[in-house]
Amino acid sequence: MINFNRKILIGSLFLSLTLSTTGCNEILDEQSRANYTVDYFNTADGVNQSFTSLYRELRLLYGNGYFMSNCQNGTDESTWAQSADGNFRDLDMSGAGSPINSNTFPTSMVWGAVFPYINTANGIIEKGPGFGIAESKISEARFFRAFDYFMLVQTYGGVPLDLGAGELKYNTNASTTSVRNTVPEVYTKSIFPDLLKAIDNLPATLPRVPGGVTQNVARLFLAKAYLTYGWWLQNPNNIPTYPEAQRVDPNGHDAQWYFQQAYTVAMTGINSPGPYALQPTYYDVNEGSKDRNSESMLYADHTVASSYYNESDPVGFGSGWAPDNFAAWMQTWNYTAIKSSSSATSFVGVSSVQREAAQSLGRPWVRMAPPIGVIKNTFADKTNDSRYDGTFVTTYRGNWNRGTAPLSSAGTLYNANNLPVQPGGAILSFLSDDSQTPAYPSGGGQNAVGAGTLPGRADWVIAPNGISRIVYPGLWKIGTFRTDDPNGLGYPNAGLTRPFSVAKFSEFYFIAAEAAVKGASGAMTARDLINVIRARAGKWRFNNAQNTTYLADNSAAMIAATPATITIDYILAERSREYYGEFYRWYDLVRTQKWNDVAATYQIGGASYGDHTPQTITRTIKPYHYLRPIPQNQLDLMEMSAADKAKYQNPGY
Repeated sequence: MINFNRKILIGSLFLSLTLSTTGCNEILDEQSRANYTVDYFNTADGVNQSFTSLYRELRLLYGNGYFMSNCQNGTDESTWAQSADGNFRDLDMSGAGSPINSNTFPTSMVWGAVFPYINTANGIIEKGPGFGIAESKISEARFFRAFDYFMLVQTYGGVPLDLGAGELKYNTNASTTSVRNTVPEVYTKSIFPDLLKAIDNLPATLPRVPGGVTQNVARLFLAKAYLTYGWWLQNPNNIPTYPEAQRVDPNGHDAQWYFQQAYTVAMTGINSPGPYALQPTYYDVNEGSKDRNSESMLYADHTVASSYYNESDPVGFGSGWAPDNFAAWMQTWNYTAIKSSSSATSFVGVSSVQREAAQSLGRPWVRMAPPIGVIKNTFADKTNDSRYDGTFVTTYRGNWNRGTAPLSSAGTLYNANNLPVQPGGAILSFLSDDSQTPAYPSGGGQNAVGAGTLPGRADWVIAPNGISRIVYPGLWKIGTFRTDDPNGLGYPNAGLTRPFSVAKFSEFYFIAAEAAVKGASGAMTARDLINVIRARAGKWRFNNAQNTTYLADNSAAMIAATPATITIDYILAERSREYYGEFYRWYDLVRTQKWNDVAATYQIGGASYGDHTPQTITRTIKPYHYLRPIPQNQLDLMEMSAADKAKYQNPGY
């Protein structure tokens, strides 16, 4: 865990990471150096070795299940599940846990993760030219400094640009005082200039390292930063900012200017894609064997080949902490509790779905669950739109044959309605709608998880209205996938060795569409742009629920169903369909000031097996919640008066 306790950001605290583009599995090879000191950073070798640490930073947040809680719990996408602790309950905003405060861990993660790397970037930018390092490479540091400050300003409001040696200067001395810059200062002094410089100098085609930054990666974040700052200037719902600042741009531009810039930059990204492109189907975007595809522009990478380079054992018992990729575990319920019978004449319960390193299964932690509205409303169209099937696990299939004897030798088990099932057959299914009401047992029932039956079906079933905090569709799109599993159940307990995507080419279309709704103009309308994404969503090549090849092109139906007038609410719904479970939602709702509108209430069943009665839960989301609190450990270690510390903290906390 990296905590930013003091504003002391010295190279000796961090790993030196050596870049290699020839390492196995196309991952950034990393080499730890015990002598990575301030003096070492004053050498060409030291500066060059620091670049990979900037990429390593992505692993601290992306793929981290606790950061997933920060980005999803409390929104319309997620709520706490049966095994959740305060790291998930607190963020639900429903009273299930403690109110968010300066000691809440997930909300402190951005602050704790990025400041050391901002200082590393400061050092590269400051010292790199003196060692003859090309601006094309130094601009990677400019990108990451802007990326980090963009994360910070969205999360906390204004933050310090001076880490102890002056604004945007490399700091080597402990500093126990701090002054927060305003939101306009952070954008106009750091984020925009760094990204513009990066666009001018980064490669237009292939990145220097696999999954690394290019002009178009910087362009994507510049467009998004322009869009976000435009919303901040406009402030339609009078959400407070901190430190207090007038909603006036130092460069004299208004919100509309920034919306137009967001549109223009995003359209440039679309029209000059470089090495990036949309995948032909939504399934192709997220299916594990197609990871590191052309739609994924920037990702936090992992490798199955080496514990050393992976920073964790790729086949051992995962740590459940960064830099592991373990976010998928959080929204995986304990499907191993499902029982089928080994006898046709009496119910002798056995575990027919065992823990397996497969994209639809993996390690269950039961920390987060989708509210019923996600299944029924967000993903209402499950026939034409492939994104529901390409996001969730809705059918749990028997895999007992891959386990241990004697169960593995059983060719047939008996399931719902005492009907036979074979390995690979459906054991439990989540129905697409509520047109049929299953006969649910009292409590867990024979299947042990409270699933019901329908006449003639061998699979246990649960309707959308019956999902609960303990049994719910799992999250397929970011689920466990490996290239090294032996025969059998593989390595389901290790951290995922998949990359976790940080930026996707598809977001250019959403940014341009949102800017168009806010008044920007150009060759494509908001509806045109959204329909590119929706048309792709209508193309199927595989059906996860049926576990079979399925070729269909429902693009025309998808386009026909798009409203004539696109609104921000519709764009937010489309963003959720496209990016559910990928750490976007809280930031989307905060940017557009729609958090309370879409997430104030939700429905879900209880935390006990067999509880299929939807409960309506109310959240308390106040304007000050649109900024996260400054972490308490930051405040504790600053040498200033209690009154000054109180002024440093965001109001309401």
